[in-house]
Amino acid sequence: MSSEIEADLSEKRLVREAGVAARVAQTIEGPIQGLGFRLVRVKMSNINGCTVQIMAERPDGTFTIDDCEAVSRAISPILDVDDPVGGAYNLEVSSPGIDRPLVRVSDFARWVGYEAKVELSPPLDGRKRFRGILGAPDPAGLTVPIDLPDVKEGLPSRIDLPLKDLAEAHLVLTDELIRESLRRGGPAPGHEDDEAEDEAPAEDSAAPPARSPFRPQGPKKASPAAKPKHPARAGPRKPVVTKASRLKDRDSLH
Repeated sequence: MSSEIEADLSEKRLVREAGVAARVAQTIEGPIQGLGFRLVRVKMSNINGCTVQIMAERPDGTFTIDDCEAVSRAISPILDVDDPVGGAYNLEVSSPGIDRPLVRVSDFARWVGYEAKVELSPPLDGRKRFRGILGAPDPAGLTVPIDLPDVKEGLPSRIDLPLKDLAEAHLVLTDELIRESLRRGGPAPGHEDDEAEDEAPAEDSAAPPARSPFRPQGPKKASPAAKPKHPARAGPRKPVVTKASRLKDRDSLH
């Protein structure tokens, strides 16, 4: 396999959205790539009625306030015209966070040696959820090994997970991960509102202001409902999250 093909496969998103989120992703992924960014995830939630959360980043994993603004300004008119949501919604654009989703082979390769949660569909040998330390993906990008702690006697402590069956994966927030993310020039840790993981993982942005929304200028003004909610969980660190928020109303466009 040539290096060009390997690089292309490494950057292809393994996790795909469904339903409305899939329509949004199909609409915006090309324009985001045209700006030099990568789409990480599109997620729908019921925050403030309906919220479309878009995670994006540069190829090196960084994402600043200016990047957030650029993406928001570029995709807002596209979403207005194509209307993949089909109703009123809040648009949030943010970085993936420290405990980021892993959606590409290159994501797994970048975070070898760090703890992650991985879910498969269909299950592997009757099991679909795994938590352990990531190994390096195989050269073809077909599998990624994961070392499982505290396995029962007689069961393998390392399993090769088929990436074609990847349903969900994200890094687990640890002190070691925070230190390494900051060393690489990543964002400071914060708290993510819409995750319901058992250890309450944090989300962040590469920007220092806390919960500072970007409001695009134009004929449609952002209402107070479009502002990101304050974090529901308190913690030892001050939340540092910046998201671009904009209220869209389908009826106002006609």
